[in-house]
Amino acid sequence: MPSFSSTHRVNHDADDMFRLVGDVEKYPQFVPLCQDLQVRGRKELADGRTVLIADMTVAYKLFKETFTSRVELRPDEQVILVEYLDGPFKHLENRWTFETSGEGVCTVGFYIDYEFRSRTLGSLMGVMFDRAFRKFSSAFEARADQVYGS
Repeated sequence: MPSFSSTHRVNHDADDMFRLVGDVEKYPQFVPLCQDLQVRGRKELADGRTVLIADMTVAYKLFKETFTSRVELRPDEQVILVEYLDGPFKHLENRWTFETSGEGVCTVGFYIDYEFRSRTLGSLMGVMFDRAFRKFSSAFEARADQVYGS
């Protein structure tokens, strides 16, 4: 199964980065390949966690697919977990972590593991997805600079 992981130090607070990544409705404005994102449901849990069910549409040239995920925001742990529910994948797991590295600095961890249902789709989209994932860190950092200042 293809997977990708990265850690990236950014000049922004871990809480700010957690909020920015957790604001999934804004993804179409700056996330590579994300054409649309609709939150179907949101539930605030008693322990401070928030669970979202979201449909994300990714598009590249003639390719366009929508998939549904369960997104769990864990602010006390500074973790965001994404669990695949439905769409063109056989499997998709995504995890974000945010760790304070100093005053106004944090380390953002990104991990994704996925497999398309169709081998043909997987071979067509694999390279393009890999390139997009490599741009994620800089896209979120640029967005943080825009929202919170550089």
